[in-house]
Amino acid sequence: MEQGVFYYIYNHANGSENLFRSDENYHFFLRQWAKYIEPVADTYAYCLMPNHFHALIQTKIFAPPFGKYETFQKYASKQFSNFFSSYTQAFNKMYDQRGSLFMPNFKRKEINSDAYLTQIITYIHKNPIHHGFCNSLDDWPYSSFHALLSTKPTKIKREKVLEWFGGQKAVKVCHLQNVHLTDKSLFIDY
Repeated sequence: MEQGVFYYIYNHANGSENLFRSDENYHFFLRQWAKYIEPVADTYAYCLMPNHFHALIQTKIFAPPFGKYETFQKYASKQFSNFFSSYTQAFNKMYDQRGSLFMPNFKRKEINSDAYLTQIITYIHKNPIHHGFCNSLDDWPYSSFHALLSTKPTKIKREKVLEWFGGQKAVKVCHLQNVHLTDKSLFIDY
């Protein structure tokens, strides 16, 4: 990962396992995300699904040194590794199981155009509808869509996303439209 770059992040449960079995699992995941990922990246959108998750992040810009790490890439990699490990360990302890919970090597794609950035935010939020978990974005509690439309404090970069779309009304309009995937290779789970 490079500094100051937008990335679409995705990971899936290993095998047929679910990443989340309860509301507490979803909330704990977000707490661990804040603990490990926020120091290296800002989050613009996310959606947590029972067996996978999606996120849009922008890595932060740091001046060297990076603590005990030689490069930003090593520092960011360690933070993601610690995040996945901490969630897995807590999940395994809670459900009395062993082994890896996530697929190895989370997937990421660099966002390299304005159109892709707009598409990916909408795509992330519409993922529960895409997979048949609900019929309306309002019905899925585990995404950043609600935070974009709220005035409550949030760790999501709400103001930047709203500015990008042109306000809350424009966010709603864009999310009601079908996402036209002009290039499906830009989306990890296609």
